[in-house]
Amino acid sequence: MNSFADVFPSKPIIGMLHLRALPGAPEYSGRMSDIIDPALVDANALQGGGVDGIMIENFFDAPFFKDQVGPETIAAMARVMSLIRPEIDLPLGVNVLRNDGRAALAIATACECQFVRINQVSWAMLTDQGILEGKAAEVARYRRYLDSGVLIFADCLTKHAVPLAPQSIELVALDTWERGGVDAIIISGPATGRETDVEDVLGARKGAPAAPILIGSGVTLENLHRFLPVADGILVGTYFKEKGHVAGPVDKSRVESIVNRRRQFLEADEEHLPPETR
Repeated sequence: MNSFADVFPSKPIIGMLHLRALPGAPEYSGRMSDIIDPALVDANALQGGGVDGIMIENFFDAPFFKDQVGPETIAAMARVMSLIRPEIDLPLGVNVLRNDGRAALAIATACECQFVRINQVSWAMLTDQGILEGKAAEVARYRRYLDSGVLIFADCLTKHAVPLAPQSIELVALDTWERGGVDAIIISGPATGRETDVEDVLGARKGAPAAPILIGSGVTLENLHRFLPVADGILVGTYFKEKGHVAGPVDKSRVESIVNRRRQFLEADEEHLPPETR
């Protein structure tokens, strides 16, 4: 199985592709073209802007099922991904909200994607869907059952949730990495678009020093400089949208601004390395 470093370059920028409401969701328009057409436009804008990977998720399906979506959601996401895959020459990922890791793995494996995001793999959190429990054993075994090389990215103290009891992010990161069977850890702010606390990133790094640590929310051009030195990758959704509105289309110029700033950081970092290590 590939590792995170096998799939992505140094400090990758991964763009989130928020699908419009799918069949069965309250806001579904009744036309798959209303989902497919903007998804393809956004995917091409993300790729054209220079991201290193794209993750699709059923963002506008709220309110979400806790841990198992219906077959209509899986079928719709697989159809969209099967249309995106031939057009996009990048690693692709799947996140099935709220926490259907098996569905994400099935879609990713069938559509030849490289990674999935699962919001809760280890421990448990109190959410608007109820108590979200980690299912590391089921997820790890299902990946093995599929004989899949898809990487698993897992949130640590996931957003839109609070712990059932005081939990150290250091310990949760340790368990998620060493006992959860994941390939990267995501640290986010309290909600979509909310800035991640750098201290949480450092805490996760202390608990799981060998794990790739990704920033999962709230990254902007203005605060990117705080995250690049401490993270192994960045997931960006809201900031990439037109005027920073999560319901808007992807703005290619915003994507380019983040990608260019990352490039400048890497170039500056390389200048300070001894010649023999470059």
